[in-house]
Amino acid sequence: MVRHWWQVRKKEHHWEKKLFINGVGMTLTFFILVTVIVLKFHEGGWITLLLTGGLVSLALFTRRHYRRTYQLLKRLDDLVTSASPSLQGQPSKAGTTVKFDPREKTAVLLVNGFNGLGLHTLFSIIRLFGGTFRNFVFVQVGIADAGSFKGAEEVSHLKAEVKKDLDRYVNYMRSHGYYAAGYTSFGTDVVDEIDRIMPEILERFPNAVLFGGQLVFPKTTFFSNLFHNYTIFAVQRRFYSKGIPVVVLPIRV
Repeated sequence: MVRHWWQVRKKEHHWEKKLFINGVGMTLTFFILVTVIVLKFHEGGWITLLLTGGLVSLALFTRRHYRRTYQLLKRLDDLVTSASPSLQGQPSKAGTTVKFDPREKTAVLLVNGFNGLGLHTLFSIIRLFGGTFRNFVFVQVGIADAGSFKGAEEVSHLKAEVKKDLDRYVNYMRSHGYYAAGYTSFGTDVVDEIDRIMPEILERFPNAVLFGGQLVFPKTTFFSNLFHNYTIFAVQRRFYSKGIPVVVLPIRV
């Protein structure tokens, strides 16, 4: 935390106070650790050293894992930066002439921002199913983490960002002759929020199939299963009992 407050000192107000509090805590805990190791090493202090070293090693390993994952995900996100102007959310004349037909097959795509994962999943649907789907619905859930928000301004910013991401998907699909719509929801649990808004979507799009992309890493380990969420499988289990088809598309990184 001391390092964090020093790095954000130009952006965070009253960083000096927070740095001081965490600095005092760091000094006291370090002093206690050294005292226990030196004076009580043969009486159990070595256990403290072993546990502390193990926790530090685990934290460093976790950081290295997520940094490697970030590098892999950049390959997917390169698709966004190299996309055409229409993909970047530019207005399209074609989008205003697309007619909605509820009898057409509808692909309901779960997305988490306008990123490489969402685009690869979208393009996989088009590649695998051809012209089966004429309607595309994009669903994004904004996670309202109570520990991250500082007020109504943060919530408004989240809603604006989610709407902006969905508009880019919708504009792109309409510019290519498909009918597209976006649905948003905000809460603390992704699966519950999707379950809440799906009846509204299915009422308007009765011939709908739910799609979601799942990252597939080059090598699956115990830690990759532990450190990464598999929300789409939880969604699949939730809707399986309701008779709603959910297709999980593997996205290799």
